Parts: sequence; C-alpha cells; structure tokens
Amino acid sequence: MAPAAVKVIGVVGSGQMGSGIAQVAAVAGFDVWLHDSDPAALWRAEKAIGNSVRRLVSKGELSQLAGTDSLNRLRYTSTLADIRNSDVIIEAIVESEVVKKNLFLELDKIAKVSAILASNTSSISITRLASSTSRPTKVIGMHFMNPPPIMKLIEIVRGADTSDEVFMTIKTLSERLGKTVICSQDFPGFIVNRILMPMINEAFFALYTGVATKEDIDTGMKLGTNHPMGPLQLADFIGLDVCLSILKVLHEGLGDSKYIPCPLLVQYVDAGRLGRKQGIGVYNYQNKSQPVKPLSSL
Repeated sequence: MAPAAVKVIGVVGSGQMGSGIAQVAAVAGFDVWLHDSDPAALWRAEKAIGNSVRRLVSKGELSQLAGTDSLNRLRYTSTLADIRNSDVIIEAIVESEVVKKNLFLELDKIAKVSAILASNTSSISITRLASSTSRPTKVIGMHFMNPPPIMKLIEIVRGADTSDEVFMTIKTLSERLGKTVICSQDFPGFIVNRILMPMINEAFFALYTGVATKEDIDTGMKLGTNHPMGPLQLADFIGLDVCLSILKVLHEGLGDSKYIPCPLLVQYVDAGRLGRKQGIGVYNYQNKSQPVKPLSSL
C-alpha cells in the first residue's frame, strides 16, 4: 500500500526535544499541535521556537515569509484532546517506560483510528509501548537526534507488529522533514545509543577512577577522534538522567555487565546535577568562572 498522506502532526512534550520536533515539522510545512500538561513549559517552548526561527531568518536560512508561516502553523495546548485530529502523534516525554505506556494508552483513546503513534524514545522497546494500545500495527519509533532543528538524522524503529504502510509513511515523513533515515531493529538502545552510551559511560569511569580531568577527557576525544564535543560535555547536553535511563535499559535488556552505569554518573543524577538543563552537571553552566566541586571518586 502507498504511504498515507500526513498533514497534521501532534507533538506531546514541549521540552528541548519536543519543541525542536515541533519547529522542524512547522518549518517543513505541516500544521503542528504542541502539547504539554504544564502551561509554563508551553510558554517557554513557544518563546524558544520563536527565537530559533528568527535566528534562521536572520542568517538567511529561512525567508521572512517562510519564518512567519512556520510560526503560524504552530498551535500550543495543555489539553491532550486538542491533538486528536493529528495524522501522526509524536511522543517526546520523559524516558520512562511506565510513563510512556500510560501516555500511549491515553493517545490510543483520543486519536483518530487512522493516526500513527510514534515515540521519540532513545532506547525503550517499541513493541512494549505498542502493547499498551489497540493499534500496535500503527506504533513506531521515530528517534530524532538532539537538537532536532540542527541534527540531520532520524532513527526509525519498527515494533514487532508495525505495518509496512506505517513504516513507509514515517520514512516518507522523515525525508520531508529534511532528515536522513536509518532503520534499527527493536533492540535496547537501537543503533546510536547502543554505541554512544557505553562511550559516555566509559568517560565517566575514566573520571571516576582518576585517569584524567574532565577537561582532558573531553579535549582528548574532541581532538583525538574529531568529535564535535567531548563525551562528558555531550552527556551534560543530553541530560545525565537520560544517559542513566538509557544505560539501565541497555543493562536490563541485554544483561551484559559492560552496560552497568558508572557510580559517578549515578551520583551526579542523585545530586540533581542533570546537565545543561539544570544549569550544572559535570560542568557549571550558571557561573562558568566558578569550578564545579567534583563528586566522590576512587
């Protein structure tokens, strides 16, 4: 069957990922509903998207007319039922299987029968998320990279029951969003995080055991392997809590001790040092002149 036409996209979760996905979809010409249960979070997202689009216009990457049209295509709501007429609904909430399953249960009730439910999860089983719905053939993983307006990749993950038509619809949609598509089987961590998170975890072990300072670890990986940022800096950008959640999924799903989260990463999360979004993680983003007091190490 030919892929279904997509005109309206709903995005649930207005954090950095959700707002970025909404912006990408609006710029690509789709009508977009962005939902968050927290009105203050929606206000921050609207402000951030507006600033981001205006930067694109100022740099000549979007015309003034296209920028205005993109912002006009966006609707913001704290009422989940408002997104019920979306052709595709993309979930971009906290990386918790229980929370995501509860959301998919609600989306299954309110979304039109033909709607595709996609998850931006970075590690959780699409098959298990689909099992909480009455439409497992219409559930798929659509993993954007962070930040979505800049990163060119989308990782598509088929659940056990995802139909060929749904896969082709999401592949076509991803390409219309200007992204390159890679496809993963439904295994813990998929492709990118299956490879990336052990590297980040090992960087934490290097810091934990006193191999080097955080600056030298990051500089070594940037200049020695041509990475755009070091693994500890990248972990701060992703969110240390997200990194920890993914490593737990990898360890529980694959049963290999190499995925056990570094105790130092666990300690940072326990201390509330979650990275850039919190203003402090491995590095201090609130007062850069003030060094971060290191947590315990060997």
